[in-house]
Amino acid sequence: MTIQQFPFPGPIATQVSFHRTELAQILGLYGRMVAAGEWRDYGISCLRDLAVFSVFRRTAENPLYRIEKRPALRQRQGQYALVGAEGQVLRRGHDLRQILAVLERRLIRPVD
Repeated sequence: MTIQQFPFPGPIATQVSFHRTELAQILGLYGRMVAAGEWRDYGISCLRDLAVFSVFRRTAENPLYRIEKRPALRQRQGQYALVGAEGQVLRRGHDLRQILAVLERRLIRPVD
């Protein structure tokens, strides 16, 4: 009887995920947008090189916005990015609050 070795000789790759404080900021904004009637659903994906929080107006649609965390870009452009529905990068930076501020402005509307 022979002993089989694992197919990957090095350390197992970990997934990138949002930290609890990051999720608190994102879900705080999400709750306000749901209360305003703008958003209705979300999805979280944790992959090997990035974590994505997707926001939907309806469940069956493509996401309106994606908040991405890519730690590999931490020293360059910033690890956080706000991506629009067509795939365009709306904002990129090192601070998640500044990225979410773009979406916060959509909550401010004039009162008739």
